[in-house]
Amino acid sequence: MESLTTRNDHMAGYQKLWQLRNDQISIVSNDHKKLNQFHEELMMKVVQIAIDKTVSELGPIPAHFAFFVTGSAGRLEQSIWSDQDHGIIYEEKENCQKYFLSLGKEISKGLEIAGYPLCPGNVMASNPIWCQSSSKWEKQISEWLNTETLESLRYFSTFFDSRVLFGETKLLHDLKSTAFSKLEAEPRLYLRLLENVRHYKKALGPFGQLLPEQHGEYKGYIDLKKAVSYPFVNGLRLLSLKEKISSPSTIERFNQLPSEYKSIKKYKPDFIELLVFQLHIKKDAKDYEDVHLIDPGTMTRDEKHVLKHLARSAHKLFSEVTAVIEKGVGELD
Repeated sequence: MESLTTRNDHMAGYQKLWQLRNDQISIVSNDHKKLNQFHEELMMKVVQIAIDKTVSELGPIPAHFAFFVTGSAGRLEQSIWSDQDHGIIYEEKENCQKYFLSLGKEISKGLEIAGYPLCPGNVMASNPIWCQSSSKWEKQISEWLNTETLESLRYFSTFFDSRVLFGETKLLHDLKSTAFSKLEAEPRLYLRLLENVRHYKKALGPFGQLLPEQHGEYKGYIDLKKAVSYPFVNGLRLLSLKEKISSPSTIERFNQLPSEYKSIKKYKPDFIELLVFQLHIKKDAKDYEDVHLIDPGTMTRDEKHVLKHLARSAHKLFSEVTAVIEKGVGELD
């Protein structure tokens, strides 16, 4: 049985990581690679504390497992603020889910205390959908692809942007191989995945003017994530699925595309510039909600010029990806 002192020690560990984040994130906030490395180190420390606490309460870990991160953390594209997106895969053994769900809940709690808000879509290892045995994960992936709803395909896309942060990398690798095989057998699914992401909020109007939101809570703002990042990220994910590239990083996906994608690979410098631009333009963001929202009225002339260039590149890239996917599936009909 865990003592009150031990519980307090674990809580103090999470709180120290929150303080470390607050004290040091400004030091790395101007360098995309250093910032993501810093997030990685913090998340790893949270996971280790959570494992120690779970073992002290429930006993030894009952099976080999993989704790993976997805979303921007999976792609190594986190900004100053980042919410949680993660899951657990564990080897086939009876009566393990309760243990790993407890671990997932502890990790979620620890990350929240350390400064990573809970995922509003509940993509976390504390959710049974995102904490399953390898065989149940295989069924889950097939179900997402077979159902073909907007939600199920969004879940599949979220899963595919994953990488193992702690544990057995082979467990995740095998699941991605299963996904590749399923798509190869049913290539029409590429069109469904394309349809799932092809409608995104444009940052530019027909005359090249910036288009902030006209109504609602974010009136007057441009959502950099939805309007500019998503076309890059979603486009490269589609091509990676088609070419069986398992890396979740958008930059690595650019690097690993075959040479025949030369016209698409040329957009890699623009994507890297986008990562740098976001860190620059949102260096003073106060929370996760704020980190993606840009007020054009506060931007300099040069900043607006850069944003317009990046928005055009994102749109052109996604248009080229759309043509590739539609042509590829059409040739198989």
